[in-house]
Amino acid sequence: MAAQTGDGKGLAPALDFAINCIPLVGAFIEAGIAPATRRAYRSDLDHFLAWGGAIPATDAQVAAYVAAHADTLKVATLTRRLAAISVAHEAQGYSSPVRSPLVRATMRGIRRERGVAQRQAKPLLREDLFAVLAAMGDSLKDARDRALLLIGFAGGFRRSELCAINCTSIERVHQGLIVTLPRSKTDQDAQGRKIGIPFGRTKWCPVHALDRWLDRAGIAEGSIFRRVDRHGRVFAEGMSPEAVCLIVRERVAAAGYDPRPFSGHSLRAGLATSAAQAGVPTWKIRAQTGHASDTTLSRYVRDGQLFTGNAIGLLL
Repeated sequence: MAAQTGDGKGLAPALDFAINCIPLVGAFIEAGIAPATRRAYRSDLDHFLAWGGAIPATDAQVAAYVAAHADTLKVATLTRRLAAISVAHEAQGYSSPVRSPLVRATMRGIRRERGVAQRQAKPLLREDLFAVLAAMGDSLKDARDRALLLIGFAGGFRRSELCAINCTSIERVHQGLIVTLPRSKTDQDAQGRKIGIPFGRTKWCPVHALDRWLDRAGIAEGSIFRRVDRHGRVFAEGMSPEAVCLIVRERVAAAGYDPRPFSGHSLRAGLATSAAQAGVPTWKIRAQTGHASDTTLSRYVRDGQLFTGNAIGLLL
């Protein structure tokens, strides 16, 4: 039997009902939905219910909701809100109004009028990364940030993945390092993924940079990337993903770049784009970054190959 909508708080009331009232089912639900996804669903559904929506909703109500917010919310945000509404319906055994021709036609019109281009983090390309590294000093914080930038770039890591690496995640081999991620955005079943970080051929070797940081910080267990205060004191807890973004922006600004287009994602985007520029096959790039398909990787490959075999370059 479907749970009642109640006061509209939370994700889908059926999910809340299962989590709160059926402990074993709730445990599996909690494990099966990533925390960030769960938080996003709750927030998006709360917005729909506060507007006046209900579960179940008609297709006319959902179409009216997206139309009412077409001028204030991004297309990507509206799409995510529809996903939350759809999940809420299906969790209670209702058919999703999001799939109706009316809602689809409404969203199609919004996309055509507003466009769907999303603002993307500017990739920190190989040459720019080297310039950023050259502008750094030799303090303990410099050693940490140098290792973080190089490992983040070399592994094509997401911010959360970079922060999750600990000493037990690292295996030292003849060719460099093998980093094992227990879970990532595209590995919600926690099968684990291994990433090879080879010794570098330039002075900016990610393996040597990491070794220098760990040695100077005296880190032999726990998180490898940690907060360092202005007195050079290294804290025990790992860094947050937000801190990675701040470090990237701080370091690119110190090298003379405008920091605003950059973020923690710039390291991952920089590897993918730089590899595409160098002619690395897409399947090899995906093996490093963990992108689920060529489709999700395509924007980096497209940007990286804008000048490869460019028609004008061959004519003028």
